[in-house]
Amino acid sequence: MKPLTEDDIRSSFVNALPGDLDRLPIPGLHEMLWDEREFLGWRDPQAHLRGYIVSWLDDRATGLVVRTSSTALRPGIAAMCSLCHSPQPATQVRLFTAPRAGEAGLNGNTVGTYICEDLACSMLIRVAPPHLNPPERIAERAAGLLARVQNFTADIMKTA
Repeated sequence: MKPLTEDDIRSSFVNALPGDLDRLPIPGLHEMLWDEREFLGWRDPQAHLRGYIVSWLDDRATGLVVRTSSTALRPGIAAMCSLCHSPQPATQVRLFTAPRAGEAGLNGNTVGTYICEDLACSMLIRVAPPHLNPPERIAERAAGLLARVQNFTADIMKTA
């Protein structure tokens, strides 16, 4: 992923509703390993149901405001993140919804999908031991993750 600045992030959101970005918390950008992530995702520590996803789409930083359900999936079952395709305990995957961009979003039109609760998919695809997750497998998973994030973003940007 190409590095992002705070200005890139603040100006990138395509589906923010009035008030969504009033107190937008910016993660520690100086700590990012940009070459080891396909998107920047983080949760809002002050509004625990809100999260943010920023990725590059057509050479432009594109940000999404997402919200998660206040209820988790039932413990004791497995679930899979729709972005990174990592199977996990159901308590670590949540339904996130995002308003569509433009008037469609203002009219309440949303898109939802199941995503890792902490929005750390880029890290998750890289955590297995090297003998189970060789570099070529990480590259395959990274390409798939990037394509799914871009598809999700493009879906949010559909205004009709």
